[in-house]
Amino acid sequence: MPSPTVVVRGLTKRFGEQLAVDDVSFELPPGRVVGFLGPNGAGKSTTMRMMIGLTTPSAGTATFGGVSFHDLDDPARTVGSIVDGVGYHPGRRAIDELRISATTAGIDRARCDEVLHLVGLQEAATKRAGRFSLGMRQRLGLAQALLGDPQVLLLDEPANGLDPEGIHWVRQLLRHLAGQGRTILVSSHLLGEISRLADEVMVIRRGRLVANASVAELTGAAAGGTALRSADDASLSERLRAAGAEVTPGEGHLVVGGIAPEEVGHLALDAGIAIYELRPAVAELEDVFMELTAGGGIS
Repeated sequence: MPSPTVVVRGLTKRFGEQLAVDDVSFELPPGRVVGFLGPNGAGKSTTMRMMIGLTTPSAGTATFGGVSFHDLDDPARTVGSIVDGVGYHPGRRAIDELRISATTAGIDRARCDEVLHLVGLQEAATKRAGRFSLGMRQRLGLAQALLGDPQVLLLDEPANGLDPEGIHWVRQLLRHLAGQGRTILVSSHLLGEISRLADEVMVIRRGRLVANASVAELTGAAAGGTALRSADDASLSERLRAAGAEVTPGEGHLVVGGIAPEEVGHLALDAGIAIYELRPAVAELEDVFMELTAGGGIS
C-alpha cells in the first residue's frame, strides 16, 4: 500500500497564555526521512501529539491521505508512533504488551513475534518490562510502533538511551523502511545522527517553523564559499587574499569566499601549488541549528 501524503496545516496550540505551537504547516513526502529539530520546549512533541490526536489543537489540521487520525479506518496500519517516551506496565512481559495492542487493533498475534525479532528483542520476549534498560524500552517502543506495519512513522527521540551500536541500528532500520516508500518523521537531539539519517530537516523555534529544507540545502546555504586543501596553504592564502578573496581557516581546510572555484584553481596552478581538495564548503548541521534556534528554548 502506498504511503499516504501527510499534510499539516496551521497547527496551533495554546496552553493558557503560552503559545506552544504557532501556525505550523508542512507536508511529509513518502519514501523520505524528515528530521524534526528544536530546543527543549520548542514545540516538537506537542506538534506530533496533535498530529495523532493525543493533544487537541487550538487551530489547524493534520491529515493522512486527506483523513484525520481519529477518522482513519485502520489507524494502526496507517500510523505508528513513539511520542513522549515509552511507558509500560513494569510487571508485564514484553510479548504480552504487544499482544494486548495487537488484539485491540485486530492484528494477528504472530506479528508480535515478528516485530520483536525485527528490533532485536526476541530473546527478551518473556522478560518483564520493568527490568528493561532504557535502550530496551526504546526498542520495545519501536516494536509497538511497527506492529501494524504502518506506512507512516512519527518517532519522538527513538534513539534515546541507545548505545552507539543501537543508534546505528536505528538509522539502518529507518533508512530501510524509508526505502520501502514509508513516510518517517523523527525528532532528535542527536544532530550528528540526524545529518546522517535524514533527507530533509524541519527546525522549530518557539513554536514556529524557521527552516524546512534538505540537509544539503541547509548546510550548504549556511556556509557558502569553497573548501580548499593544498600543498602550501599559507602561500596560497596570501595569493588568494591578494586577488581579493576572503580566506578563513576551517577544520583541516581553508574556506575561500569572494572568488569562483575556477579562479582558485588557476591561482594555485600559476603558483605551482598542488591542490588536494577543492569543493563547495558546507557547514555542520549543529552550527546551522544553533544559528536558527539562538534563544529559542523555553524550558
